[in-house]
Amino acid sequence: MTRKTPRLHLHDVLEACLAIERFVAGRTLHVYLSDEVLRAAVERKCTIIGEALNQALRMDPSLAQRISQTDKIIGFRHRLIHGYGEVRDDIVWDTVIHDTPILTAEIEALLHADENR
Repeated sequence: MTRKTPRLHLHDVLEACLAIERFVAGRTLHVYLSDEVLRAAVERKCTIIGEALNQALRMDPSLAQRISQTDKIIGFRHRLIHGYGEVRDDIVWDTVIHDTPILTAEIEALLHADENR
């Protein structure tokens, strides 16, 4: 079994972000609200993002200075997992539409910068 590194966890974050972007492309909030499978897929990828980022930060706390809103991202994962009964679908939608592209860009830049060292 290969031990994960912070970089591998960041790749997991990026893959989940890109999947979310594919899932919601061309969709509306109305479609999201009416599609249980889409909601489940998006929420699953959001939990992966939060957990992978949490693991990466445990291994390399300096990443928190290079990725915005790490506490909110991890907190969002905790809410999805532990507070599932209080999850508002409109907030999940707003988060993935507005925040996922920002996180994607930050992770891509971070991984690209590390490749060029």
